[in-house]
Amino acid sequence: MPRKNIVVGTFGDAESLVRAVRRVRAEGFRVYDVYAPYPIHELDQAMAIRRSRLPMITLLASLLGASAAFTLQFYAAVLDWPLNVGGKPDNSTLAFTPIAFELTMLFGGLATVAALFLRTRLYPGKKERLVIQGQTDNVFALVLRKQDLFHSDKNESEILKATGARDIQEKEVEL
Repeated sequence: MPRKNIVVGTFGDAESLVRAVRRVRAEGFRVYDVYAPYPIHELDQAMAIRRSRLPMITLLASLLGASAAFTLQFYAAVLDWPLNVGGKPDNSTLAFTPIAFELTMLFGGLATVAALFLRTRLYPGKKERLVIQGQTDNVFALVLRKQDLFHSDKNESEILKATGARDIQEKEVEL
């Protein structure tokens, strides 16, 4: 894993964190990550986070599940082993619907969970990497990557100090 230099600024409350994110982005810096003990709704817009592509994966997997269910049932009931049950037609889509619905939900749900775990790199046995002590408890933290070549007129630490950070630490971590 490559090691990167980061700058971490901690804040006292959610409002000052959101103001700091907006100011840092206005200065031209890219926010690497933000940690808060609870969801902050203005933070997504302040960080300019795009919408997730996870619903598209769910939709595609669900369509795959439905088509697989209808194809398998049509093959089994019409082509491979046609049965005359009470004079009903072999291709009875109404009879195929419950199984197709179940496979649609199964494929969509499993693909969503798998994509989430792959995207977030969550897997069994993974060690946590805490950027700052208490980041999972009660700390509002803003993490920036240290840029040595760019923004030579302004430093990340100076901008974080100007936005009201309580504590500023520069570290080298594996990202």
